[in-house]
Amino acid sequence: MKRREFLRMSATAAGAAMTIYLPVGWRPVRAAAKWRVGFSQCTTLEPWRVQFNKEIQAEAKQHPEIDLIITDGQDKTEKQVADCENLIVQQVNVLLISPKESAGLTGVVEKAIDAKIPVIVLDRNVDTKRITEFIGGDNLAIGRAAGEHAVKLLGGPGKAKGNVVEIWGGMGTQPAHDRHDGFHALTDKEPGIKYLLNNQSGDWKQDQAYNIMTTALRNNENINLVYGHNDPMAYGAYLAAKDAGREKDIKFFIGIDGLPDEGATWVYKGLLTATFLYATPGAEGLRQAVKLLNGQKIPPVITLPTMLITKDNAPEILRKNGLL
Repeated sequence: MKRREFLRMSATAAGAAMTIYLPVGWRPVRAAAKWRVGFSQCTTLEPWRVQFNKEIQAEAKQHPEIDLIITDGQDKTEKQVADCENLIVQQVNVLLISPKESAGLTGVVEKAIDAKIPVIVLDRNVDTKRITEFIGGDNLAIGRAAGEHAVKLLGGPGKAKGNVVEIWGGMGTQPAHDRHDGFHALTDKEPGIKYLLNNQSGDWKQDQAYNIMTTALRNNENINLVYGHNDPMAYGAYLAAKDAGREKDIKFFIGIDGLPDEGATWVYKGLLTATFLYATPGAEGLRQAVKLLNGQKIPPVITLPTMLITKDNAPEILRKNGLL
């Protein structure tokens, strides 16, 4: 079985044994000319989130029966909570939410459910089992795939050697922990791999990763591989190395996201060694909301597929997206 096929197949099996939850008394009845679907986005400061919004808006245009209301949490938990409370007051028929953090958004999600509003959670989950559906990538599996690829790049199982800089996403987010744990599940087996930093959070942002990498470069003469929990941070690390005149000394930069105009392009140009697709759940989230409102059954979990992107397949991705 080819690696790409394995990544795609392994990403579809989750949730088979789970059951769907709907608020007591909820019925998919259209109260007005259109159904109102609220979407609480945690931030639009990250390119992946911007793409996320573009895809859910594009899907909404295919459904004239839907009035999509999008809010921007501006990277602040308290703002996102207030946004959700406002959507509850507007009596949206379904609430889609992509939380900034799990714990901070759980309460308002419970409040929406108590108001008989089904909640579909996208990308980062919350700490309740009462949601109707979760849609997102398998960050643990993606982290493991990144770790496996890092081991291969550094010499292969049992032979891998090198000094690694890992730049975390938000420390309070489950995806960051999963991407860390999955990566280390493979790399920790290799005694020749050394880690140069304690847990350092770039908060998913290029400029913060740049600063972390600048410090790492100042304190370490030999860095072999950089693992950023997303592509902007991996690219920020590359830029820091370039500004220090050391980008050619560091053989491997690995990221996650695989947006055509970012990660895939940076891989094509040779700035990143590899990235892993982390598909946005926006379009699928709206499709599932429409199915729910039409009385159709939906699964409790949809796990989106991933794939390894290298210089071998990056040109194909760019061509498909009109970038080459």
